[in-house]
Amino acid sequence: MEKNRKKVFEFLDQFGMDALVADGFDDAIVGVVLQDEHPKVVYDSYKCIDMLIEEGMSEEEATEYFDYNVSGSYVGEQTPIFIYPISGI
Repeated sequence: MEKNRKKVFEFLDQFGMDALVADGFDDAIVGVVLQDEHPKVVYDSYKCIDMLIEEGMSEEEATEYFDYNVSGSYVGEQTPIFIYPISGI
């Protein structure tokens, strides 16, 4: 959803900062890390993979695609962070 991306940029505007986002994964945004001068958008990896499955990939295809093309991509100091939340902690 575009609203998650909008919230991220509204939040960062308060500090005069900008960040990179992973296109197509707005619904998986869980927050922002303000680290040094390089804020990073944080995503739930499980939600990202589920979104790929919903688009028609098998679980194996989605996991491989996500690992290589999404979380495995480095696009500079503001590269988004992809976490695997552990429930119950």
